[in-house]
Amino acid sequence: MAEMAEIRRIAKKYKLKVIEDAAQAIGAKQQLATSNWQLAGSIGDVGCLSFFPTKNLGAYGDGGMVVTNNKKITDKIRLLRKHGSYPKEKYLNLILGTNSRLDALQAAILRVKLKYLSKWSKERAKKAEFYSKGLKGVGDIVTPYIAPNCTHIFHQYTIRTKKRDKLVSYLKSQGIPTMIYYPLPLHLQPALKYLGYKLGDFPEAEKAAKEVLSLPVHSELKRKEQDQIIQKIKEFFVKY
Repeated sequence: MAEMAEIRRIAKKYKLKVIEDAAQAIGAKQQLATSNWQLAGSIGDVGCLSFFPTKNLGAYGDGGMVVTNNKKITDKIRLLRKHGSYPKEKYLNLILGTNSRLDALQAAILRVKLKYLSKWSKERAKKAEFYSKGLKGVGDIVTPYIAPNCTHIFHQYTIRTKKRDKLVSYLKSQGIPTMIYYPLPLHLQPALKYLGYKLGDFPEAEKAAKEVLSLPVHSELKRKEQDQIIQKIKEFFVKY
């Protein structure tokens, strides 16, 4: 999670609203200055969650949820999600909205899976810890950092290495799938060209985009499979 206490302080100073993109962080917690632990998505003015099938709490189709304690925002979101129509008058459209309602089947599936989310998150954390111990001191690999006042639910387990592309190819040749999230920083995306940014404007983002690599991680991943992945990564750094 981002440093929410500091973000809220800045938002309050400049009278801004905070929208938490918690699409990949459902179940993560952060301890604030009050010593209370709060869940991702519950700290800002609005929290956004994703139920895409590959997420930690995934539906069997696409879906998502917006959470807030603000009645004015709630009313606006209710309008937006249902064509902009007035709740008391179905065919009276107050604003231009969308059709963003979660269908009943997806909701039913999510209600069942929600019971297991905490268990799955703990399993992911255990597997992440196993990776980090096994990859400690291997090549130039940098393993994920966990802040002392946070929990991490590891939607992805992402390492960094300057030999990323060669490692991807090697692991692929060994039958081990990996993913790169995300290969091109936002400021270099064609859709945002109008903002006027160029290569070199955000060097840390550009550097990360060339080094990050996500390894397989999910609650059903077996220890022997992790052992194999770690061993193959070690073999790579011996060879290269």
